[in-house]
Amino acid sequence: MTQRNILTAAVLAALSGPVSAKSNAFAVEFFGMPAPSTVEERASVYTSARVMITYVSGRSEMLDLKYHALTHTTDLVDGQVVGGLFDASDAPIMDSYGQMASDAPDGNSLMEIPGMRAEDPAVSRPLALVTNFEYREVPPDYPNVTTYTSFWSKLPATMGLTKIDQDKTTGRLSAVDYEHISFADVNGGWIHCASRLSPWNTHLGSEEYEPDAKTREGIPAAAGTNDGTDIASFSKYYFGDEATANPYHYGLVPEVRVRHDGTTRVVKHYALGRIARELVDVQPDGRTLYMGDDGGYTGLFMFVADEAGNLSAGTLYAAKWQQRSDLNGGSANLAWIRLGHASDKKIAGLVDGGVKFSDIFDVSNTDPGDPSFTKVKTYTGTEWLRLKPGMETAAAFLETRRYAALLGATTEFSKMEGVTHNAEDKKAYVVISRLEGGMTDVPTDPQNDIRLPRNDGGAIYELNLERGQKDTGGRWIQSRYVATSMVSIPELLGGWLGGAKDAEGNRCAQDKVCGADNIAFSENMRTLFIGEDTSRRNNNYVWAFNVDSRKLSRILSLPMYAEASGLQVVDNQGGFSYIMSNFQHPGEQDQHGEFLGAPGMTEADVLHAIDAQWTDRKRSAIGYIGTQDGALPGLK
Repeated sequence: MTQRNILTAAVLAALSGPVSAKSNAFAVEFFGMPAPSTVEERASVYTSARVMITYVSGRSEMLDLKYHALTHTTDLVDGQVVGGLFDASDAPIMDSYGQMASDAPDGNSLMEIPGMRAEDPAVSRPLALVTNFEYREVPPDYPNVTTYTSFWSKLPATMGLTKIDQDKTTGRLSAVDYEHISFADVNGGWIHCASRLSPWNTHLGSEEYEPDAKTREGIPAAAGTNDGTDIASFSKYYFGDEATANPYHYGLVPEVRVRHDGTTRVVKHYALGRIARELVDVQPDGRTLYMGDDGGYTGLFMFVADEAGNLSAGTLYAAKWQQRSDLNGGSANLAWIRLGHASDKKIAGLVDGGVKFSDIFDVSNTDPGDPSFTKVKTYTGTEWLRLKPGMETAAAFLETRRYAALLGATTEFSKMEGVTHNAEDKKAYVVISRLEGGMTDVPTDPQNDIRLPRNDGGAIYELNLERGQKDTGGRWIQSRYVATSMVSIPELLGGWLGGAKDAEGNRCAQDKVCGADNIAFSENMRTLFIGEDTSRRNNNYVWAFNVDSRKLSRILSLPMYAEASGLQVVDNQGGFSYIMSNFQHPGEQDQHGEFLGAPGMTEADVLHAIDAQWTDRKRSAIGYIGTQDGALPGLK
């Protein structure tokens, strides 16, 4: 921690009067763990890392970390299936084993709800946990199937609300109730990926990989499209009919408000645009949001709300990458192209009025030889687009990435994942899981703004946030948190081996970040927490990176081929701190891994252990990193 931060902590402690030493830390240091080596370790979620906390008083303590599972997918909590899937009438979706459940818990929002009661208020405090369930990987009736087919995007997604009791003495969290969150009033949930707890105490979810409205209308897909979703299957399982689902109802931001009695209210925000959204991250002004756009040939987007704490109306922008260097993951200045201003009500009115892709654009998948068309390359492939008269607003908020490309924004980013921010230093952080495709030098691309060396381990970028900025049209941007530059953090550049493999089949070094995905920043620990999702290493990890000391420490290992998800850092909740962390799809071979074996084990050995521990890969964990007894001490 910097000298300024140490002084600030000491002054705050003095001003606040006598407090427990455990609440006034000025230095937090993580000591990492080795990579897994046994069959049991490779099949498990565990930590052997430690953390040292030094307090303002000068006292230090070293704590052993432990992973605590709150629930698992397929568990029964108070009679309800965790991650259980439901149709449009809120009836369970069944297979021969019973109610189908997601095997992919993702974004978490641990929150305190005023007026909510604990089971025993004398010993516990009540908390609520909203969890995104992204999809179900294994098919219905698995493992009793003759042919394995990934069911990604073929079933509706879901969210769940877990009522939590927090032990007042140890901070240990216990799940006491679970309910699915109904999306029946908002046309169902679609691929709920990562999330953020808003500053106004709501869960800001996501709907990743928006289905292509063009192909849903029957127009052939463009060459190079990334869209592999199956909205017809989704519609059949959710609505009972393949034709019912409207693609413009998905790819939005669901906001979930939890009431003190455990009921919930879901609103989908159309004003934030429609992209393959990983998550939204709200800056300290409560108005400015940054959004990751996952997949190939995607963009970086910013939203500025009209009012703090209200996402129902605002202005949407797309970034232009102006490259400065290609070294160590690259750096660039950022310019912002204004896409438009709208409200949820206005865009929802267009959708409910029946607007279609063909109402917005003329399109050709080959060069029409007509200069009124513009060639673009985006997540949905290489197309020639012509905007129809008066359809600017519909294009900006329903075909956000295509319209951004049409206006000259950069749509060459690859696998843009998590976003978080550091309020004290006025910085944001953005994850790129792999530097590939459009992020490399491709002279034939329509723009070729980004020209970086390939790195399958990815990079994490630091964005400087400033006030007093104008968009490319010369209009003032009404925000004090406009990103003006994007610079790779050298210590977090992916450890890709350049196409080579180590003896166990890993294509990334064990002691470097590889395929970062989730990211969350702790203001009080001055630490970035990073969760991986890579097919370039056999086990994914969660890392802690101190932004002052620049120390990187591995603090959690996941079952082989599983993805780290659900990262949320809670610095002080009832006197305790939590690093929320889930994992998805253990043993998922279709998407991940090529374990070549190690002394005394084969891939089959590890997968057998995974099947035994994680119920034929249907069971994944929702939990947190704490101490052996419970939670980390709360930090101020």
